[in-house]
Amino acid sequence: MEISGMESKSNLQHSLRKYKFVFLGEQSVGKTSLITRFMYNTFDQTYQATIGIDFLSKTVYLENRTLRLQLWDTAGQERFRSLIPSYIRDSSVAVVLYDVTNRKSFESTNRWIDDVRAERGDDVIIILIGNKIDIEDKRQVTTDEGQAKANELGLMYFETSAKSGVNVETVFVEIAKKLPGSETAIDGSDAQSNSARENQFSD
Repeated sequence: MEISGMESKSNLQHSLRKYKFVFLGEQSVGKTSLITRFMYNTFDQTYQATIGIDFLSKTVYLENRTLRLQLWDTAGQERFRSLIPSYIRDSSVAVVLYDVTNRKSFESTNRWIDDVRAERGDDVIIILIGNKIDIEDKRQVTTDEGQAKANELGLMYFETSAKSGVNVETVFVEIAKKLPGSETAIDGSDAQSNSARENQFSD
């Protein structure tokens, strides 16, 4: 009976449609914090730079099917940039973040978007996100500027606060609607995480 149960679980996991999300942007724009807020609804006040690439996965339940989102958290430091194209290459979604309190991080999004287009052409959903809107008094990039860039490049656009959680779930709900075959919103989820350096596909 135990073997049967394990097989049944394995079959369920393999039947899930998997979508690869890659998170891009300069160092300290909040990529890890955004993922953590979505996965666990928490925020870590202590900043730790991502080293290389980290991998997390989350199962989301739609009204008509279940999806596994594979979330690839990339380092923003220049010394890791050569690693990024190989992770973009087979992605379904590229999430490009900037910090609304840091104009340089906004200007650098063109570079990240160019990298995505070079690897995936039009076969990928690209999301532009202005993060850290909770620090409104230090904002350097207006909402209109972010939206204008997204409109110009044909991207989806959102502003979020990983710290407060504002719009974070909305981002993933709207992305889920755009994925092939998805026409409904996320209504629940379970999550698991691991380091890509240790075990990229634990399930």
